[in-house]
Amino acid sequence: MTAPLLDVRNLTVTFAGARSTVTAVNDVSFHIAPGETLGLVGESGSGKSVTAFAILRLLQAPGRVSAGQIFFEGRDLLTLPEREMRQVRGARISLIFQEPMTALNPVMRVGDQIGEALTVHGMASRAEAQRRAVELLEAVHIPNAGERVRDYPHQLSGGMRQRVMIAIALACRPALIIADEPTTALDVTIQAQVLDLLRELRTAFNLALLLITHDFGVIAEMADRVAVMYKGSLVEQGAVRQILRAPAHEYTRSLLAAVPGTTQDRGGQAPSPR
Repeated sequence: MTAPLLDVRNLTVTFAGARSTVTAVNDVSFHIAPGETLGLVGESGSGKSVTAFAILRLLQAPGRVSAGQIFFEGRDLLTLPEREMRQVRGARISLIFQEPMTALNPVMRVGDQIGEALTVHGMASRAEAQRRAVELLEAVHIPNAGERVRDYPHQLSGGMRQRVMIAIALACRPALIIADEPTTALDVTIQAQVLDLLRELRTAFNLALLLITHDFGVIAEMADRVAVMYKGSLVEQGAVRQILRAPAHEYTRSLLAAVPGTTQDRGGQAPSPR
């Protein structure tokens, strides 16, 4: 078998308060193979984003990883010196946020923000980074990329801003992209376009994808396997077809019942995987 690209083992994340400690992620384990898409699905507050931030070591105090290991390309990220971890973030693992207007710098041109991802990791000179920025905007299907590269985020539509975020994530040719609710802030038509783009780029760049969402419809369309998260714990995981056709946990069945057009709660058919 191919060794996992990402192997999360018994991850526990806690937040210490004045009177008590809250466990946000409890003994979570999963893996992602090279080129694979794993859907991490659950309602808001279930611990999905906290898991993503723990993988990238971006947890803010008082949050901390209190137990577990996170192996990426054979190295435990939790034991790396911060200098080495900075070489992983953005270069080997990239993050796409759900709301690009809060993630993009409003006073920097989008081309400069894409180029910065390359220059920070020493992968291009400034001049080369600008050329690559245009190529990346073209790769995410932004029209007139040579002109748009000089735009500021507020000059772009919501769908274009999300495409810019994807271009930044792709800049250093990472092995893994973590997409945290990448289509939540978009209307249905633009959401479908962004999902199509992620699928296309996954194939073109041989990306592994950790797709975080509350929407089982997105999972059915995009993922190879799915892990269902509830109150900080994984309640079941497996191949998408298996989970959609025979969900074992009551919470999974309730998520499926919330997908428009399904009758899972009445014993009907779940959405068909791609």
